[in-house]
Amino acid sequence: MSLTRTRNLALTAVPAALLVALLPPLTADAVPGPTARPALSWEPCEGTGGAGPRQECATLRVPMDYAEPDGAQISLALSRIPAEDDGARRGALFLIPGGPGGSSYDDPSGKGQKLPREVRDRYDLIGFAPRGLAPSSSVDCGLEHGDLALTKLRPWPAPDGSVDENMATAERVSDACARHGGELIRHVSTANNARDLDRVRAALGERRISAWGVSYGTYVGAVYSRLFPHRTDRIVLDSNDDPDPARVARAWLAGHEQGVEDVFPHFAAWASAPGNPDRVAKTAAEVRPLFLRLAARLDREPIPWPGANPEELNGNVLRQTMLDSLYRPGRYPTLAQLTLAAGSGTVPPAPPAPPESVLQNVTAVGAGTLCNDVAWPESAAGYRKDVAESRVTYPLTAGMPRNAMPCAAWPYEPREAPVRITDRGPSNILLVQNERDVATPLSGALKLREALGRRAVMVTVNATGHDSYLADGNACGDRTVSRFLATGERPDGDVYCR
Repeated sequence: MSLTRTRNLALTAVPAALLVALLPPLTADAVPGPTARPALSWEPCEGTGGAGPRQECATLRVPMDYAEPDGAQISLALSRIPAEDDGARRGALFLIPGGPGGSSYDDPSGKGQKLPREVRDRYDLIGFAPRGLAPSSSVDCGLEHGDLALTKLRPWPAPDGSVDENMATAERVSDACARHGGELIRHVSTANNARDLDRVRAALGERRISAWGVSYGTYVGAVYSRLFPHRTDRIVLDSNDDPDPARVARAWLAGHEQGVEDVFPHFAAWASAPGNPDRVAKTAAEVRPLFLRLAARLDREPIPWPGANPEELNGNVLRQTMLDSLYRPGRYPTLAQLTLAAGSGTVPPAPPAPPESVLQNVTAVGAGTLCNDVAWPESAAGYRKDVAESRVTYPLTAGMPRNAMPCAAWPYEPREAPVRITDRGPSNILLVQNERDVATPLSGALKLREALGRRAVMVTVNATGHDSYLADGNACGDRTVSRFLATGERPDGDVYCR
């Protein structure tokens, strides 16, 4: 998730309490049933290289503002691959992407095909591009090229711990989103994502849905299960976000402190292993101080890096590379190779970047979601204090996880309070969680487990990386989740998979 990347905007909003009062009741009875649904016209997918020949695509119109359901409408781009055995078909399995800013539009042809045959036999696999993300009705903040750098989108403080530049970036990005984001960016939120999914459910003619939500998708799945509990069938939440209703995404960002501490020793052992061509030190104990010294040196003496954004390798670029590389052990060589190059005063070729139009879109969706879900503090002094404390306790992340994102300057008040996840509803949720996850650490996942109470059981997997189910080769974890999706059989209590 973890958090996954971006934020921002400007103007004043109608008081949140008034908007909440205007919203229709958030119950299953408030949405169209299978007999009163808009028709979906499924056709071969166009303009997407990731779609396989069996994947079909459709478009659904939904309200931009659910407080005005008959007002302006936006488009959601949907995809599906039908169940492979009509006789065994149970329903629809929604593939809920991470992010915010992620898409599952091509997932029926991608990760969906990793599902075992007994699961694919039972479900239509449903993908979608969430509101704001192309090819659904999309948003764009028109940001400056420099503000699309990951070291700007993640709020790394200055080498001396100052947050002044972060606050200035928050103002600049928020202003840009206000100018270019249009009305839609004010309605990009997790609660609206959940409402959109229920409109998709109704359009499909399904009374209930199953889901596999990953990273940020676990929060969407949890919110859906809270707003529409009796529309849920079998819900799998994989790599789980802290659902703290007072902080929401601020808690996800803060989780990186512990996430890095959980995973870095695993990287250090790999990076010091004899025979590793990317070995950076002779012992694991040497890797951490080596990294901290190198980051501090690059703070003082950046190395030019033509073609990168920014065009220098500084301490925060190294720290951001560390964060990205700890998502999965397969990425460890990227961090090790950059560490070795920088240690000798050189840089590798500039890393490839997605097209700028894609970055603009993903950033705007992230901005809308993170900043509209909950109000962030605006005080520079508060962030300065939090960053200073974090830098002492968690030097690897240098204060970033408690710093000011663009939401600190977001000019719109949240239109409604965050959804509080509770144990009310059917007991049909299975959490699966790696023990070492830099983006959605186990400590945060346990808070979601506690909030869901009797509704859930949790499978904790002794593995390293972000994403668990079908991602790490852990037979125990994969078998437990697959059995639940295929048969409904769920462990009686929480499980630990070695």
